[in-house]
Amino acid sequence: MTDRILMDRFSRPVDYLRMSVTDRCDFRCVYCMAEDMEFLPRQRILTLEELYQMAQSFVTLGTRKIRLTGGEPLIRPGVVDLCKRIAALPGLRELCMTTNGSQLGKLAAPLFDAGLKRLNISLDSLDPDRFRELTRTGDLAKVIAGIDAANAAGFQHTKLNCVVMKGRNDHEINDLVAFAIERGVDISFIEEMPLGVISEHSRAEAFYSSTQVRERIAERYTLIDSAESTQGPSRYWRLAEAPHIRLGFISPHSHNFCGTCNRVRLTVEGRLLLCLGNEHSVDLKDVLRRHPGEPQRLEQAITEAMKIKPYRHNFELNDEVQVVRFMNMTGG
Repeated sequence: MTDRILMDRFSRPVDYLRMSVTDRCDFRCVYCMAEDMEFLPRQRILTLEELYQMAQSFVTLGTRKIRLTGGEPLIRPGVVDLCKRIAALPGLRELCMTTNGSQLGKLAAPLFDAGLKRLNISLDSLDPDRFRELTRTGDLAKVIAGIDAANAAGFQHTKLNCVVMKGRNDHEINDLVAFAIERGVDISFIEEMPLGVISEHSRAEAFYSSTQVRERIAERYTLIDSAESTQGPSRYWRLAEAPHIRLGFISPHSHNFCGTCNRVRLTVEGRLLLCLGNEHSVDLKDVLRRHPGEPQRLEQAITEAMKIKPYRHNFELNDEVQVVRFMNMTGG
């Protein structure tokens, strides 16, 4: 176990890596990507071995939490074995995954056995037709079966992620809370982020703030503020009526969470993104492929990259594209 720690120029420790294993997805969510997407050719993405080497170097530098993302990580062949190898790295405290849940019916148990500790599962609607409309290709029944499979496999503190959009799914907020209570899982409500060019809807008109979500929940439940943290951007609350679950709120617009940012993202193309809402990045794939068998070169590049990590993002409530990459290219 290492006592090394990455530190950015604002003296923030960086010990959480979100690592994309694919840009591909079996859904086409309206806030995440265009309907007709062009995905990366195979030669431009990191191999499974390269992804493992990246994880290994980050853990050597003090990373304590890794979250595997996509696209949809579970459609990448070999991802269960990758989980097993990464979970075994000495010093890593938690290996998590964000998924749309479509493949969990068959993969939840193997993932749990491989050492994956926790799951975030996207769920924006409990209405099958609306779910299909928002995901363009998703099958709600499969996702709910996947949530149940995760519970049956033994996963604890599974969290549902819901992107709230005014006029689309805001009327379902309390139904989603009730579903989370029934299944014994946590739930986070997320303000839509302005990543990538979309034409399906106006982000400004669809904006629904975390404050509005809490007001809607307070119509049915009693909210209790909590100081709990999972090292991510969620601010947590509990419910007096259901204290066994947590409600999270991710508020990139209304409550900037950058001051305590401890995260970086690695795209499947091997670019280290230093901020979700800025284009600062470093090409780690180039370093890895130019210096095979020299992990110290990769570690040096990662350490140097901390010098360009910005203090914060500056998302604006309009329909101008501030970051051109889609969320599936960013990594969850």
